[in-house]
Formats: sequence, C-alpha cells, structure tokens
Amino acid sequence: MSRIGKKPIPLPAGVKVTLGRELKVEGPKGKLTVPVQPGITVENNNNVLEVKRENDKQSAAHGLTRALLANAVTGVSAGFTRELDIVGIGYRVDLKGRVAIFSLGYSHTIEFMLPDGVDMKVDKQTHIVLTGHDRQALGQTAANMRALRKPDPYKQKGVRYTGEVLRKKVGKAAGK
Repeated sequence: MSRIGKKPIPLPAGVKVTLGRELKVEGPKGKLTVPVQPGITVENNNNVLEVKRENDKQSAAHGLTRALLANAVTGVSAGFTRELDIVGIGYRVDLKGRVAIFSLGYSHTIEFMLPDGVDMKVDKQTHIVLTGHDRQALGQTAANMRALRKPDPYKQKGVRYTGEVLRKKVGKAAGK
C-alpha cells in the first residue's frame, strides 16, 4: 500500500475542492486543477480529503495524485517560496514590471519574463525571492533562473538556491 497515498489531506479554511475527473482547488491565493487517473477516487469527509484506489495496479498513480493534491491545497492556501542567491563580482538582477534583467558577467544582459502566477522580489540586487501558488511552475522558474549561470565548481560564482551546498574543486597546482 502506498504510504503517501494513505495520508489524509486536511482542508484549511477558505479552500474549496470540486470533485470529478479533474479536481478543482480554489483558495485565497488562486485556482489549480489536479488530474485524476482512472482507478483513483477522491472523497471529502468533513473537510479531510482521502485518496483511494481500486487495486494495486494504480499504486504509483495513488501516491502521485495524493502528492499533487496536497501541493495544490497548500499552494492555494499558504503558497510556496523559492529563494536564489547571485554570487559574483558585478552579478546582479533588477526587476522592471514582470521582466527580470540579469547581469551575469556575459557581454549582454539577460531579460527573463516571469510566468503568470509567479511573483518576484529582489533584495540587495543579489537575493531573489520567488513566490507563487503553483509549486511546479515556481520550481521550474527557479531552475530556469539558475540555468542562466550555474554555479562554477572552481570559484563558486553564479546563480544558486539559498542554502545550496556546492562542492568546490581545487584549482590547478603551480608547477615546479
């Protein structure tokens, strides 16, 4: 039995779920839809959602559906945040409307359009805080920003997640 799939999902106040082939989750932060595969059913018992399956062939879809549903409920009620740091001399980011402008040591600046549902706040030009209600879109946006200049293994310069542990390589030794 799926350990994740068995866990019930409590609904916070202000979150409404419409059951069906696609679950529609609405809350104060926004609206999300979660697909439900055949053989998986979702029941609402006193503001607690329970995900059930017909047989063991749907075990992977069971845990997946429950995890996606839990992320949707958390997203529309509390939201998610992702933080990035920009490390390097002259590396910085500016925000103009929905466009982030990165200066990352290239010969040109990089304009990054923020997708709908993802908001960005810049602290001290080197710290980015991304917030949103869709966990997948938020994580993909953070990964795309990090890919603009991945952290260098030698000098540790680039865009990284806050708290990310990097392995530093030793440089070339001076010859005798």
